[in-house]
Amino acid sequence: MSESLRTILDAAARGVFPPADGSLTVVRQHSHRDAGVLAFTAHSVVFTDEDPGWVRGALDQAGCDPLAAAMNARFLTAFMDRTGRTNDTIDLLAVAAPLPGGPSLALVEVTGRDHHRVVRAREHRDDVRVWAADGGVLVLGRGVAGRLEAAVEVDEEARHRGLGRELAGAARRLSGGEPVWAQLAPGNARSLRAFLAAGYRAVGAEALLCAR
Repeated sequence: MSESLRTILDAAARGVFPPADGSLTVVRQHSHRDAGVLAFTAHSVVFTDEDPGWVRGALDQAGCDPLAAAMNARFLTAFMDRTGRTNDTIDLLAVAAPLPGGPSLALVEVTGRDHHRVVRAREHRDDVRVWAADGGVLVLGRGVAGRLEAAVEVDEEARHRGLGRELAGAARRLSGGEPVWAQLAPGNARSLRAFLAAGYRAVGAEALLCAR
C-alpha cells in the first residue's frame, strides 16, 4: 500500500487514472471518519485500515463479475459488517478545475455554526463554509482525504432557472485554486445536470462507509 488515497485523487483530478487492467488497489484510510470504495474504469480502490488480505478474500467471495465486485452488494455488506460502518448510497464522483475570478452570482456567507446546512455538512466534512443565494445554498468543505467537496441546495420554488448550475460553478471560483469534487446521487438527475453543465466531469463511482 505504497500509494495514498490523496495521491490517487489528485491524479484523477488531473485526468490521470489507475491502469484500466481489472486490478485492485488497497490503501489506508486518510482518517478514521472515512472508509470506502472508489471505482474507476476497470480499476477499484478500497480505502480501509482493514487487512488487505481480508479485502481481496471478500471480493473473491462476491460471486459476480470481478470488475464489479468492489461495488457489489455482497462485498459492501461484508465490508460494513466487518468495520461496523454504514453506507447510504453509491455516488457518481465528479471533479472540476478551479476558475479565476469571483462568482457572478450574489452570495452571502453564512457564519453561524448552528445553521442547519453547516450542522449537516460538518458530520462528513471539515472546514465547512456555507454561502446563501436568493433561492439556494452552496456548501464547501474538506471531505474524503482532505479533498474540497461542494454541495448545493435549491429551493423548490427557485428550480428550473439554472440556479443549481450557477451555484456549482461558483464553487469553482471560491475554491482557492484547487479542484472541486462533488458526490452526486445517480438518481438525482437535476443535480447531475447542474454539475455537468457547470463543467464538472465524471471520474468514477464512490461508496463511502461512515463510522457510526
